[in-house]
Amino acid sequence: MKGDRREFLRNSSLALAGLGLVSSVPLELIAKQRTSFSANGKIGVGVIGVNGMGWADFTSLLKLPDTVPVAICDVDENVLNYRKYELAKNGTQVTTYVDYRKLLENKDIDVVVIGTPDHWHCLQMVEACQAGKDVYVEKPVGNSIQECNAMAAAQEKYNRAVQVGQWQRSQPHMVDALEYLKTGKLGNIRTVKAWAYQGWMSNIEKKLDAPVPAGVHYDMWLGPATKRPFNPNRFHFSFRWFWDYAGGLMTDWGVHLIDYALLGMNAKYPKSVVATGGKFANPDGPEETPDTLAAIYEFDNYNMIWEHAQGIDLGPYKRDHGISYIGNNGTLVLDRGGWEVLDERGRVEPLPIQRNKGNGLDLHTKNFIEVVKSRKMADLHCPIQAGVHVATVCQMGNTSYKTGSKVSWNAAQGKFNEASANPFINATYHNGYKVPV
Repeated sequence: MKGDRREFLRNSSLALAGLGLVSSVPLELIAKQRTSFSANGKIGVGVIGVNGMGWADFTSLLKLPDTVPVAICDVDENVLNYRKYELAKNGTQVTTYVDYRKLLENKDIDVVVIGTPDHWHCLQMVEACQAGKDVYVEKPVGNSIQECNAMAAAQEKYNRAVQVGQWQRSQPHMVDALEYLKTGKLGNIRTVKAWAYQGWMSNIEKKLDAPVPAGVHYDMWLGPATKRPFNPNRFHFSFRWFWDYAGGLMTDWGVHLIDYALLGMNAKYPKSVVATGGKFANPDGPEETPDTLAAIYEFDNYNMIWEHAQGIDLGPYKRDHGISYIGNNGTLVLDRGGWEVLDERGRVEPLPIQRNKGNGLDLHTKNFIEVVKSRKMADLHCPIQAGVHVATVCQMGNTSYKTGSKVSWNAAQGKFNEASANPFINATYHNGYKVPV
């Protein structure tokens, strides 16, 4: 068990470090901070999925004086028990659940964090709204366009506050970069690029199917996904490389970075997209999603280009991730660390790197709780509608890759013009689960 815990902690720490989200505030400080507050009138928080971003979101929320931890849920009891132990040793007691539906029945919970694999986001968010909970849901909001639409409809029907975990929308320097972009100093923007070259996300090697590990409720982990024998490659972090559960780097990092590409251009949906790539780094590996991809999105008067690569760090402008707005007068380059302006032959005043100031995740959860209290949904930095928008655009890129052809979007009808592409809009649920309608 000790060896398993060490491996679990190592993998979790690597993942959060890669996202720039290693907590700077230890749990014991959070616990100490909370002792001066009464539970009366506090916002009760529960979390579903505590292995990675769900845990980061939960602990970020616990820094706020208006919140109180109530419950944690995970289908892997090894993870669940360790998180309960981490909290308990610092004086925080919570109820634990394996079945998220039991957590949703808990009347002491006002807010639910959803940090599960992508294929669970839709069902859990919709059911949380039905249960009268406000929701902080991890990105991407759904694993299909159909799921995305169902999630937006549920928020509207039940009028719950739903914040999507695209926390870069709360990072001050990224907001500042878009304010500069609006000045028009760069001139006509002709190309926007977004990319994720993620060297730390190395390819995986083939592993044999294995018995379900002790403490893992595998049927609940699969949920609506295709029934398969347990394979460690499809579990925990590397689930994102299989279509049953996620959409690869396009939806993992793309929703963060393409989101800012769309925000900067005030763009809706592209007219068309063509994507090409493949398993170039690891052709014989078990991954299904492409480890290398380039996609060109067509908008009026400009193109947006997405690139990603697993196992490589050196992307455009020597950055492993970022967004660039390329104009007639200059280029704005933006990433999580800062932004700068590069001049085009003296046409605009260059700006050195403007560094990040502030913790984007903490500001994002703070904004969420403020809206939970005020009920002013328009104040959310990333409401479900924004998450649906960018997730849909990313799904368009994956659809082009899957069909092997250029696809065009009919915004009025909410579908592709190509009959071969439209089946990819819908989710296929198994094991008795049904897509919310």
